[in-house]
Amino acid sequence: MRTRTQAQYQRDMFDAMPKYYEEGRISRNIIERQAKELADLDAAIKDVFDQYFIDTATWGLANWERICGIPTDENKPLDQRRSVIKSKLRGIGTVTVEMIKNVAEAYLNGEVDVTNNYANYEVIVTFIGKIGIPPNLDDIKNALREIIPAHLGITYKFRYLLIKEIHNVMSINQMQSTTLDKFAGGATVG
Repeated sequence: MRTRTQAQYQRDMFDAMPKYYEEGRISRNIIERQAKELADLDAAIKDVFDQYFIDTATWGLANWERICGIPTDENKPLDQRRSVIKSKLRGIGTVTVEMIKNVAEAYLNGEVDVTNNYANYEVIVTFIGKIGIPPNLDDIKNALREIIPAHLGITYKFRYLLIKEIHNVMSINQMQSTTLDKFAGGATVG
């Protein structure tokens, strides 16, 4: 939904009136004030409309969290809160590898591969989209633990930089600017 600016409203209002109203100080002032009110109203309507969609919601995320039974944490970044809501909504129904994949992919660093290790009663979730550990790994673990049956264990695997990906590929400056969590052993996983 696009909002109109004060200048657009003002131009339309003047176009609908005789031209001599543009010259008058009082009529110009009235039109400017009315155009500002209309633009502000348009922006407020758009803001409310945005709350109906997870990807654009801001102050309305608390309602989405309440609907999904998720505790609201105002200290979390909006994108992480949106990820939790999306995963909760994707995790409804029969648990399949595809559902687990959909739930995990709702989060940052989301591209994953999910496999079943039937012999060991475990599900293996391998993050393949981005290098390193997702910033909201605890949220991902909670969401997956909620949908995966309790008798199955969950193993998480992450993608890290390999020597073949940096040797003769990255410059010293690029390597120095790469954070340690992108390298194996750079961060611990709980």
